Amino acid sequence: MDSPDLGIILGTGLSKLVKEIKIEKRINYEDIPHFPVSTVEFHHGELIYGDMFGKKVMVMHGRFHYYEGYSMQELVFPVRVMKLMGVKNLLISNACGTVNLDFPKGSLMMINDHINLLNDNPLIGPNYDELGPRFPDMSEAYSRELNEKMRKIALEHSIELYEGVYVALPGPMLETRAEYRYLKHIGADVVGMSTIPESIAARHMGLPCAAISVITDVCDPDNLAVADIQDILITAGKAEKSLIVLFSELIKQI
Repeated sequence: MDSPDLGIILGTGLSKLVKEIKIEKRINYEDIPHFPVSTVEFHHGELIYGDMFGKKVMVMHGRFHYYEGYSMQELVFPVRVMKLMGVKNLLISNACGTVNLDFPKGSLMMINDHINLLNDNPLIGPNYDELGPRFPDMSEAYSRELNEKMRKIALEHSIELYEGVYVALPGPMLETRAEYRYLKHIGADVVGMSTIPESIAARHMGLPCAAISVITDVCDPDNLAVADIQDILITAGKAEKSLIVLFSELIKQI
């Protein structure tokens, strides 16, 4: 088996990209030593290896979350495995809610920065010098080069691609009206429960990373509707068409 060129993490409701892969191997997480197992009912739980537009890819078909009870080190273990297997770039997707009311439901946002409110991170504890430095710089948590490629792809394919700041909270409950006001006040555009641990681990190892948030609900504290998980999944599924174009064209270029 050749070393994978690219790693991909698929978030909530975002699994159709798998259909674009010529799958050569798929392994259930439970069959991989030390891998966590996804406990979220609408997340798949398998690692996929195959070919995508001439590139060898390793895809996490279903991810793990802090609220599932895993440690930060467990959450990022798959990312570290990818890097050690030869992955040269990492693409991440997630579903999120928007506190920036200029970003409509069903649209895509490219993450250009983040705010970590998970109260933890995967670099706490002994540093593994063979993976990266004790004090990694986070001034470019998301690759400028990959983001610039995605900007051009979005323009060429008439995809409405917003850019902004992603904030992660532990979950699994969604936020209160006061919390949404606070998040907007501190500079967040969208809010979710994932992605940041993986991007920190990638940055620590010098692995270029890009991430796209699929906006599945509007978090307007003055008009806050009750969250409907089924509606979130349906919205993610519709928006995924544009995400597939964006990731597919990016993979062709890297």
